Amino acid sequence: MGPQERVLEIIRLLREEYPVSRTALRYNAPWQLLTATILSAQSTDIIVNMVTEKLFRKYPRLEDIATADISELEQDVKSTGFYRQKAKNIQGVSKILLKDFNGEVPRSMKELITLPGVARKTANVVLSSAYGITEGIAVDTHVKRLSFRLGLTRHTDPNKIEQDLMDLAPREEWNDLSMRLILHGRNVCYARKPKHDICILEHLCPRKGIE
Repeated sequence: MGPQERVLEIIRLLREEYPVSRTALRYNAPWQLLTATILSAQSTDIIVNMVTEKLFRKYPRLEDIATADISELEQDVKSTGFYRQKAKNIQGVSKILLKDFNGEVPRSMKELITLPGVARKTANVVLSSAYGITEGIAVDTHVKRLSFRLGLTRHTDPNKIEQDLMDLAPREEWNDLSMRLILHGRNVCYARKPKHDICILEHLCPRKGIE
């Protein structure tokens, strides 16, 4: 079985195991998803959802975050970690969106990655989940780990991993593949003790990097 055939089989099995694939972050507007995704760096979706539930109630409009007291905003997002930088980023993004984008989250990778705290992973999540736009594959820690273990990449750099996955998987599968790899990483393919005995991909996995 060649690399592309193996990826198609991985996609098929993941689709059967996780028929519903969408971000676990809760939001009601694209700017809220962008905010939540920035906060999710080095944190968990559970913690971020707890924080944003209060955050979006306290700051229901983009203008509210843009004009918030930065010290207070830092405390509001503190439990997500790296809170000073994250507060600075989400406020900076809010100001730029209001000033340069008429309060709208841009719909292109090129524009999104100019925003503070936004790299390709964040941009891919926002584009795919908020707008249904496919420009790439979101590579978080789970996607990075599983892609290496499954032998889909030899790289550790997220941008290079993304390119490898894009070369192997059909474009129409990019968004779902990322979400499903994340789900499989959370449920089965743990960083320390992956559950090989219940893994649907076990027969396709060379287990790279696993003792």
